[in-house]
Amino acid sequence: MGSIYLIRHGQASFGADNYDVLSAVGVRQAEVLGDHLAGLGLNLDRCVAGSLQRQQHTAEAALSRLRAAGLAAPAVDTDPAFNEFDADAVIRALLPSLLEQEPEALHIMRNAPQNRAEFQRLFSKLVLRWVAGDYDNAELQSWQAFHDQVAGGLERVLQHAESKQNIAVFTSGGTITALLHHVAGVPADRAFELNWQIVNTSLSRLKFRGSEVALASFNSHVHLELLRAPEFITYR
Repeated sequence: MGSIYLIRHGQASFGADNYDVLSAVGVRQAEVLGDHLAGLGLNLDRCVAGSLQRQQHTAEAALSRLRAAGLAAPAVDTDPAFNEFDADAVIRALLPSLLEQEPEALHIMRNAPQNRAEFQRLFSKLVLRWVAGDYDNAELQSWQAFHDQVAGGLERVLQHAESKQNIAVFTSGGTITALLHHVAGVPADRAFELNWQIVNTSLSRLKFRGSEVALASFNSHVHLELLRAPEFITYR
């Protein structure tokens, strides 16, 4: 059987003007991941990433460590199907209807770095409404459309895969969540409960034979745990 390694990007710049830039911690996480894969002696037959900067940068940093160790790490193919869903668009579309119940919500969302716990609570509520389709906004990409986008990306990977290949996909938490739903049949709302636990640069592994795919492991981040430095276990 072949393996597809779903790799979440390193820590992004939460609260900064441009979230889509890896923080210094995020760069280090990606390098540590690359060293870990090199320690496993993993040769990659194909590498794919979404088009987001944080996904591409994570791939570059990790794969450079593999190459430095003399292991195979081919150039990255870009497929936007593995991009994250547009969280900002979900917030903009659904937040107004939440304000009557949560009058402080707008302030919290605008000052998220100073209100991380409350931001996460409110964001979770908005995402569950999005997943349930409990809104009236035809311009917002639906959960189903996002799921279909991600499933299409996986299908393209499988179409070009050969038996026993090792394939790395550098992506995001929401994308991995959609694949949990698609491959393992985890209900979407439950999958998003797991989403909040996905660590930056964690590994989730799919095993495949032809078009048949199964989830083999989820959210492994032993490479970070071995650092014995809690600041490297991050979730955004």
